[in-house]
Amino acid sequence: MTIATALRHSLCTLLIALSGVAWSASPAATEYAFAALGDTPYNTAEEEQFVVMLAELNRAADLSFVVHVGDFKASTTACSDELFLQRYDWFRLSHRPFVYVPGDNEWTDCWRPFAAGRDPLERLAKLREIFHSGDMALGQTPLALTRQGEIAGLPGARYPEHVRWIQHGVLHLTLNLPGADNNRTRMPDETETRMIAVRDWMKAGFQYARERQLPGMVIFVQANPWRRNGLPRLAFAEWLQELAMEAQNYPGNVLLVHGDTHEFNFGPALVDPVTRRPVRNVTRLEVYGSPRVNWVRVTVTVKGGVAYFAAEPGSQFQ
Repeated sequence: MTIATALRHSLCTLLIALSGVAWSASPAATEYAFAALGDTPYNTAEEEQFVVMLAELNRAADLSFVVHVGDFKASTTACSDELFLQRYDWFRLSHRPFVYVPGDNEWTDCWRPFAAGRDPLERLAKLREIFHSGDMALGQTPLALTRQGEIAGLPGARYPEHVRWIQHGVLHLTLNLPGADNNRTRMPDETETRMIAVRDWMKAGFQYARERQLPGMVIFVQANPWRRNGLPRLAFAEWLQELAMEAQNYPGNVLLVHGDTHEFNFGPALVDPVTRRPVRNVTRLEVYGSPRVNWVRVTVTVKGGVAYFAAEPGSQFQ
């Protein structure tokens, strides 16, 4: 990372911290850290680096959990049970709780001939069977997860990959939003049905956080919902509008963590679709991706009833 880039990230962190509005009188500060990664490993060389990185994460005693935001293989790699199970075994080696969010390379792109021509919905069902069953995260340290279908009165039993948990009063939740177009072109009916569950789960999360006056939320998705020019991708524009609306009715700070385009980015990104003004309490973090095998250390500080987020490269691998 260049000095200019480092300074820019530091400035973003400062601006984000200053943007929070205290809404609880609690003076005590608490802090925790987690690892966010995605879009790796894609080939044999990256697999070797990935295993070394897992060992590094295991040595980082201050990490509360690890989240992989999807694409644990290249789109050109066969979508085989054998590869899925290998990744499962690796994720289970984590000393910390390990949460995985499905990526497009693991299911929506599996119809391609070079991915062995598999049915995307069958592959998603297999991912759910392997990675998204039971009430605990992967890894060797217990972390209880609440899945969407487990909440009375809330539909979504078909989407066990939608989970949430609380750490130091901060709500964390996952959404199945795969890049690059949310499966919208090939399977629009699937996308439409899944987005109902996505919206329900996100809205339920915000309602839960508001009712309990939680200081912050972290949302994990696979897709980068923005184009390079900063405008929303068509497949995610409506969802971003709903995120903006929910966030502006929530007094805490929100961190959106995603992968997909393989560039480390941290800072404000969401704007109100009506006023075109930045949504001050939402920050986005994009994790590294192939060919860079790296993770991001996210530090969350809860002070005065508000959660503040900071992010920095976690590993020596670039």
